[in-house]
Amino acid sequence: MKDATIALHHGFKSDPTTKAVAVPIYQNVAFEFDNAQHGADLFNLDVPGNIYTRIMNPTNDVLEQRLAALEGGIAGLAVSAGSAAIHYAIQALTRAGDNIVSTPQLYGGTYTLFAHLLPSFGVEVRFARDDSAEAIAELIDENTKLVYCESIGNPAGNIVDLQRFAEVTHARGVPLMVDNTVATPILCKPIQFGADIVVHSVTKYVGGHGNALGGVIVDAGTFPWADYPEKFPGLNTPEAAYHGVVYTEKFGPAAFIARARTVPLRNTGAALAPMNAFLLLQGLETLALRMERHTDNAIKVAQFLKAHEQVAWVSYAGLPDHPHHELALKYMKGKPSAILSFGLKGGYEAGVRFYDALQIFKRLVNIGDAKSLACHPASTTHRQMNAAEQAKAGVKPEMIRLSVGIEAIEDILEDLQQALRA
Repeated sequence: MKDATIALHHGFKSDPTTKAVAVPIYQNVAFEFDNAQHGADLFNLDVPGNIYTRIMNPTNDVLEQRLAALEGGIAGLAVSAGSAAIHYAIQALTRAGDNIVSTPQLYGGTYTLFAHLLPSFGVEVRFARDDSAEAIAELIDENTKLVYCESIGNPAGNIVDLQRFAEVTHARGVPLMVDNTVATPILCKPIQFGADIVVHSVTKYVGGHGNALGGVIVDAGTFPWADYPEKFPGLNTPEAAYHGVVYTEKFGPAAFIARARTVPLRNTGAALAPMNAFLLLQGLETLALRMERHTDNAIKVAQFLKAHEQVAWVSYAGLPDHPHHELALKYMKGKPSAILSFGLKGGYEAGVRFYDALQIFKRLVNIGDAKSLACHPASTTHRQMNAAEQAKAGVKPEMIRLSVGIEAIEDILEDLQQALRA
């Protein structure tokens, strides 16, 4: 099936009891065992089924299956937020003394996790000098457990050469983990280019309506974990946190996603609420349609701003003169989502006046809503960084980030015009 069809049908046909075609909200905590042996089999991971909503839930399961199918992965895991998805995916592979390597262009919340929280647990995060595969390769050593990047940087708008990243990481026996939140699987499928793990904040474009938090991890099922028993002991030796299961023996290609579910999620509990899973599924049904409108509007906004005499610069890889335009053509067919940034010739003060004058654009820190949104990253999402760190992440003091929505383009442009006049 094509993406638009998968988003509507994969993982659920109809409720067997009622014949309802909408995915039911299984708003309950625990699930009954047939008998003691059935309970034991479930806890031993010998049979599929539900135990407790902190670990799995039938509504969440449909969301996991659909995102995994859209990304081309073997399985998914839904959690409470995108930040939890990133943390759990890393936690499933690392322990104190390990390191991960990352591009410097990151969402502000991810940067905080990497720069401050993970090191407090003994996991070093090495930030590359830039977003090239060569810069990444320089930092990989025998203790590196994964390489991390965003397919489209938020808010920098840079595009990573995923194929080259996969080549240099796999040459060193290291998996590639890609945050595909901004692109979505409608525009880019990192697994097709060699990614091993894909994470999403489904709060953003997948949900699309700003009404439900959620995160999803997708496992490609292609990384040969069993070939590296010393590098990945959590997958290749008996797991003390889950009665001695050896994940590569029990689950084969799905070893990573099974450990992510039964160790970090089970023991720390950032579970996705079934009601949120239901809302996110509603958004997913129209994702393909919305991304068409988002990207059509975004290129028109970028062209309008680039031609405006008050605008000093525009960063959007859909523009032919952008340094990453060729990568946008290669990985996203020239449609690098609908996040763009720009700066006014009047600098920070002019940007503030523009920002305060917006009427249709909502001033908030989310992205990916059907509504158009605007943000000043230096004072919000990236405020925890100093000036040098902001510059390395691609954040300038005057930067305004726009998440272009699906409103009529005439109204979007008129709002930008009146704010520029202000």
